[in-house]
Amino acid sequence: MNSLKNSVRLVGFVGTDPQIKSFENNRKVARLFLATNEVYKNHSGNWVENTQWHKLVMWDAQADYAEKRLTKGSELSIEGRLVNRTYTDKEGEQRSITEIIVLKMLILSRKKKAALAVDE
Repeated sequence: MNSLKNSVRLVGFVGTDPQIKSFENNRKVARLFLATNEVYKNHSGNWVENTQWHKLVMWDAQADYAEKRLTKGSELSIEGRLVNRTYTDKEGEQRSITEIIVLKMLILSRKKKAALAVDE
């Protein structure tokens, strides 16, 4: 039940090619953005499309897989958890960011009618 306390599930399209960073201890991280779209009718009866951007973080085996298989435009389903953190930018300003640490992902393919899954 603890896993339900901080759980995120999204399906969307990859907005950027993964940015990969390797570390000395054979660890690797991939960072990318996922776009989710919501289409609805507003109070005036007009269709409105709302796009939300989500920053995804993938570690180690998932980062390797993302580096090899994900590109801008890929359709992706993810499950993960939210993390809020702060950092100091190049100008010395304190910044806050919300990221999704990906625990599971499923690459969706319309062309081949196939799906590939990767778990942590």
